[in-house]
Amino acid sequence: MSMFCFQCQETAKGTGCTVRGVCGKPENVANLQDLLIYTLKGISIFAVQARGMGIVRPEIDKFIMDSLFTTITNANFDKNRFIERIQEGLKLREQLKQDIVKAGGTIAPEINDAATWTASADEFDAKAAMVGVLATENEDVRSLRELLTYGLKGMAAYAEHAYVLAYKEDEIFAFLEKALAATLDDTLTADQLVALVLEAGKHGVDVMALLDKANTTTYGNPELTKVNIGVKNNPAILITGHDLKDLEELLIQTQGTGVDVYTHGEMLPAHYYPTFKKYDHFVGNYGNAWYKQDKEFESFNGPVLLTTNCLIPPKDSYKDRLYTTGVVGFEGVKHIADRADGKAKDFSAIIEQAKKCPPPTEIETGEIVGGFAHNQVLALADKVVDAVKSGAIKRFFVMAGCDGRMKSRDYYADFAQALPKDTIILTAGCAKYKYNKLNLGDIGGIPRVLDAGQCNDSYSLAVIALKLKEVFGLDDVNQLPISYNIAWYEQKAVIVLLALLYLGVKNIHLGPTLPAFLSPNVVNVLVNNFGIAGITNVEDDLKIFMA
Repeated sequence: MSMFCFQCQETAKGTGCTVRGVCGKPENVANLQDLLIYTLKGISIFAVQARGMGIVRPEIDKFIMDSLFTTITNANFDKNRFIERIQEGLKLREQLKQDIVKAGGTIAPEINDAATWTASADEFDAKAAMVGVLATENEDVRSLRELLTYGLKGMAAYAEHAYVLAYKEDEIFAFLEKALAATLDDTLTADQLVALVLEAGKHGVDVMALLDKANTTTYGNPELTKVNIGVKNNPAILITGHDLKDLEELLIQTQGTGVDVYTHGEMLPAHYYPTFKKYDHFVGNYGNAWYKQDKEFESFNGPVLLTTNCLIPPKDSYKDRLYTTGVVGFEGVKHIADRADGKAKDFSAIIEQAKKCPPPTEIETGEIVGGFAHNQVLALADKVVDAVKSGAIKRFFVMAGCDGRMKSRDYYADFAQALPKDTIILTAGCAKYKYNKLNLGDIGGIPRVLDAGQCNDSYSLAVIALKLKEVFGLDDVNQLPISYNIAWYEQKAVIVLLALLYLGVKNIHLGPTLPAFLSPNVVNVLVNNFGIAGITNVEDDLKIFMA
C-alpha cells in the first residue's frame, strides 16, 4: 500500500485509507505527516531529558504543538509545508541535543532511531515508508499508541487556540512530550499504555479548561443569542474554522470598509460572545457544517478565510477566493502569514478582494438560537432544577461532536426528532447542524437544544454535568439523568472522549462507527471498564437510553 491512515471516522471501508484519504489527502502528504510525527517523537525524547535538567525551550514546545495540529484531519494538504516542518524539526532536535550536552548531560548511545535519523528532503518519502502507523506490528500496542497520539493531536489543537490568546500551561507541553516519547518505548505494557491514555484524558480536561478561561476572559461569557442565517446586500467575507483571534482581527480591519463578515461551520458560536456583538458588520452565519463547503463557498460569492482544520480540497470555482492561515494549507491557495512582532495578521488582501465581489447568494432565512455555555446554563440553574424536580424535564442527552458526509449520520437528526418532548439536548461542535434548525420547541421557556458552542467548548458540557451532580447532591455523575450519544469525526473528538472517561463518565455511545484504530482487545477494555458502545438504530437505541 502507498499510505495508511485510519485516524478519522470516515476512513476507507472502516479500516484505513491506503491509496488516498477520503478527506482528499494524497499519499505523499499522508506519509510526510507520519514522518513529521516520528520527528516530533524524536524531539520529545530529548525534551523530556532536558526538562529533567531544568532546560525548557518555548520555541520547541510551540513547534510540537503546532506540528501536531497540522496533522489533524482536514487541516493541511500542502506537502511543501510538511517538508519545511520536518527540516525545522530536525534542526531543533539537534539544537536541543547540544543544549543537553552543554549542560553536562549525556546522550544514550542506543537511543531510538527517531532521535538520530537524518536525511535530505528527497529521501523523506523513503524514510516515511518505514515509520508509519503499521511500523508497530502488535495490533493492540499499535491501537493504544494511536489512540494516545490522536488524543495528543486534539490536545494540541485546544492548546494552540489558548496560546494565541496568551494562555498556556507548562504541564500540558510537558505531557505532550512525555506521551510522544512513550509511544516509542517498546518496554511499556498494555496496562501502562492504558494508564497513559487515561492521563491524556486528565490533561484533556486541563487544556479545555484553559481554553475556556482564555476565550471567556478575552471575549466574555457566551450568552443566549439569536443568530441570523439570511444575508444582506453588502459584499462580504466568510470565516470558518475555529480561531476567535483571527475573527477579532478580521472584524477590526473590516470596520468602515463596507464589507460584512459571516461565520461558517464551527465559527457560528462566535456570535454568542459579547465582544463580537459590538461589530455591526458581523451579520450572521452562512451555511452548515464543514463538509458542505464545496457548495456553500461557491454560492457565498465573496472570499473565504479558513482559520483551522475543516478544509476539503477546493473546487476551481472558488479556489481563487479561498485564503488559509495558521496551521491550514493547500497548494495553490493564498496563505495569510502568521503574526510577527506582536502585530495583527494582515487581512488587507482578502478585504480588497471582497470589495470587488457580489453579495452572498441567500440559501436560507431565519434565526438559530445558541449561547448555552456553562455560565449561561448555570444562570438558568434554578429553572432547570425545578423542571427536573417537577418532571417537566425527564432526561438530558449530550449529543456533542462532529458532523460528516456519511448518509448514516442522518441517524442523529432522526434521533433528535424522535426524542420524547420532555428531554433536552446538550450539544457542542458541528454535530448540532443535524438538528439545530429543526423546530424542537422548548420546555417552560428552556429551548430543547442547548448549544454550548464549538467542539472547543465541550468543557462546558462537563461543567454543566458536574454542577447538576452537586445541585442534586449525588455521589456519581453517572447517577444524573444524562445520556451520551456522541458523533465523532476527527482527533479533537478523541481528546473530548478521553476527558469524559477521566471524569468518570460511563456508558457513552459513540457513532456512527467505532474508531478503526481501536483493536478488538482495546474495544473490550473500553466496554468492560467504561461501558463504551456503538449505535444501532434510533428505535432500539432510544429504548436503551430511556430504560
